[in-house]
This record gives sequence, C-alpha cells and structure tokens, in this order.
Amino acid sequence: MKSKFLWTALTFIIAVSASAQEQANQLGDSRRADLGKEVQLEVLYIPPGDFMMGSTPEEKIWATGIEGGAQAGTQRESFEGQTPRAMKVSQAFWMGRTEVTVGQFRRFVEETGYITDAEKPDGKTQCFNPKWTSYHLSTQITHPWEPMPGKSWRDPNFQFPMREDFPVVCVSWTDAKAFASWLTEHQKAQGRLPEGLVYRLPTEAEWEYACRGGSKESLYFWWGNELADGQGRLNISAVDFLPDRKQKWPLASAPWSDGFPFVSPVDHYGQQGRNGFGLADMCGGVWEVVLDHFDPTGGHQQLHLAKENYRPVCRGGNYFDVPGNARCAVRLGLSGPHYSDSRDGFRICLGKPLLDHLVP
Repeated sequence: MKSKFLWTALTFIIAVSASAQEQANQLGDSRRADLGKEVQLEVLYIPPGDFMMGSTPEEKIWATGIEGGAQAGTQRESFEGQTPRAMKVSQAFWMGRTEVTVGQFRRFVEETGYITDAEKPDGKTQCFNPKWTSYHLSTQITHPWEPMPGKSWRDPNFQFPMREDFPVVCVSWTDAKAFASWLTEHQKAQGRLPEGLVYRLPTEAEWEYACRGGSKESLYFWWGNELADGQGRLNISAVDFLPDRKQKWPLASAPWSDGFPFVSPVDHYGQQGRNGFGLADMCGGVWEVVLDHFDPTGGHQQLHLAKENYRPVCRGGNYFDVPGNARCAVRLGLSGPHYSDSRDGFRICLGKPLLDHLVP
C-alpha cells in the first residue's frame, strides 16, 4: 500500500511538472501585452517550485545592525515570522519583468478614464515634503512624508519631471486591481489572453518565490547575503543628493551612489539587476502591493483574505529605505485598500484566477 501511494504521488508530481512545461512551451517563457501607442508590458514564465519564506534570527539582527540600518526595537522584523518556513507554489504563472510603469498605467487611464483613489474628491496620497531638511533627532522628530491633496501618480511631488519608464507610484491596492482587470479585458478583446488565465496581482507566496529567483535557501537578497554585492543591482537609499541641495538621505544608507535620490527607471540596472527568473527591481525600487491581507505573524502559502478591515501586504522595500528594509523577506501591511504613497507601486502577473471576491 505504501509503495502504491508513493508511486501515485510521484506520478502526480510528474504530471503537474509536465503540464506546467507544456503550458510554457505553448505560451512562451516571455509574453508581451500590447497596450497600444507602442506601449508594451512583458511577463516572464515562473515555474512551480519550493522556497523558504521568511528570515532567520541572524538575518533580523543584521537588518537592524549598522550595515542593515533598519530601526531596532520595533515589531517590523517579527512580521517575517520567527524562522523561515518551507513553502510551495504549485502552479506556474507569469510575472511582470518590472513594476508597472507610468507609461503603462497612463494607457489604462487613457482607455478607461479611470480616476485613482488619490485623485478623487478629498483624496490624498503620502508624498515627500521638499521643505524637509532632516529628522532633527536631538530636538523634534520630523518625518519627510506627509499626506497631500492634489498629488497623484501624475505628480508625486518628486520635484522633477516624471518619466514614462519610472514605476508608477501613488496608486492604491484598489487602483492596482483595477489596472489588472482592465488588462485582462483588453487582452481578451485582442484575442491574446491565454485560456484559463487572467492578469492580477500576485499572491504573497508567489511574490516572495519570484523575488528569490529560484533559490531554495533563505537569503537576505536574491543575489545572496552580502550587501556589497548589491551595488549596481537595486535602487535604494544611497549616497545621493536630494534635488537642489547637497544633503543625502540621513541615517544609514547604501555606501554607494545609484545615481537617483528618488526612484530610478525600471530595469535601469539591466542584466545585473535581474534575478534568477529574469525579474528586475525585486528588492528596492518601490513597494509592491500583493493580493493578500496582512497577517502580522507571517505570510501564507495560500491566498490570505479578510472580509473587513482589509490591510493589503506590500513587499520589497523602496528607493527611500535602508538595506535592511529591502530584503526578500520584508513585508508590511498598508492601512487599507485605498491608501496610496509615493513609495508604493505594483507588479502584475498572469496566472490562474483566484477566489478573491471576498476582498473589498
């Protein structure tokens, strides 16, 4: 009986693997969605596989140490779980090579007339206050980000013109889901939507699996544990001057210049900035919202939902964060599905539809 069970299980695993490979052969390892006006969106094939979700106690200590620079004494690192847990992504999917860009989001708005949460009456979004000079830690702590009306993905208050190849920011989780729904219908109308698949946000498990690039180890970053090896790979708080002044971001930062005091263009670092799956900017850049509701005890293998007080999970860190806050395991919960921030964006994926109808 035991031998028969093992043979049945092995046959099932082989069948699932063969099915995923057949799907990849049919649809291609890379697919491009034509959004019109010479704007395209590329997604890459991610095979099923296993990975370790979360971080080790040693990683948390590094993150809050001198090099990691994350603020010690908070609960933030506990959100990653006590220890790494073995997880499985059982179905293949396709993941955006980059975060959704300003140009791609603009095509969605042009086609639909969509109004983001930040642009609605009484809407606000968190933006950098250019009058900010420092935290003034010895006197009165002041923070650089403030809720601002009149700002949005069109103008995140960066103090310089937005580029079409910047990742779109100041968009909420609700806005990101609306983009995904539009892209699904847009590609269906063109006859280019693969049967049984939809464009959507990734689950938290899909995101971390994709971020780790196929590694089965619990590494700090997708390239390994050494911060120094991250130079030329990610957009993060570094030795870069703020616009129109000679002051870099204070507190701990990467000990090099990435050339951008704020966000960098997507895939700016080319091949060196791509992980084992070919995905760019998975660490740093902008926070990427995913489908799941935030569980402060750690992420889940299956899509984690809530019927009320929904707090979307965001992953990956951002251009303002210190290295300890831009690791593969880092996760935070937003205040709600309509919250937006000039450090937050999203990445799209193509995969099986999920039962997320309970989500607001």
